[in-house]
Amino acid sequence: MSGLKLIRYGAWAAVAALLVVVGYVTVGYYQQASEGGGLISPVASIGGPFTLTDAAREVEVTEADFKGKPSAFFFGFTYCPDVCPTTLAETQGWIEELGDDADKIDFAFISVDPERDTPEVMRDYVAAFDERIRPLTGTRAQTDAIIEAYRVYAKRVELDDGDYTMDHTASVFLMDADNRFVGTIAWGEAHENAMAKLRRLIDTAS
Repeated sequence: MSGLKLIRYGAWAAVAALLVVVGYVTVGYYQQASEGGGLISPVASIGGPFTLTDAAREVEVTEADFKGKPSAFFFGFTYCPDVCPTTLAETQGWIEELGDDADKIDFAFISVDPERDTPEVMRDYVAAFDERIRPLTGTRAQTDAIIEAYRVYAKRVELDDGDYTMDHTASVFLMDADNRFVGTIAWGEAHENAMAKLRRLIDTAS
């Protein structure tokens, strides 16, 4: 085997090892975040720059608009039959239970289906829940960018009737005041766990 081939194989082995380590660490963080009411150490590798439209305020927003206080981001779509409306209803309940402390967190519902979730659709849909949940959408390119930055799973699935639905990550992403990932609230997680994580998010930002 030539020296060049050895170098090439060695490089590929190093890349493969790095991917395994990154995957292991990421899964570990998610598992730790979903257990109990605690948060994890800030993870800067999840999250990043984005540009979207806040449909309620009719303004363009970036990650800079969410710096300075913690955030709770949920990715979904308005045609979602169950997971999204359920999570938004739960978010409304969390906000009501937090009372005035809810203003210390930015809550946002981010569309993974911008083709149907125009700003008008998002504004009207989220208005059925708490007004403090910000409806965010964008172009396909803007949406793909934030999906990649937050490592969100989102896939269009064609239906037999010619319509389509979206498979997507169902967790709520918790970000600290510096826009760093600190955990999730999992789909179906116990209410008391979710509230403990939100209160911890507020406390760590104080």
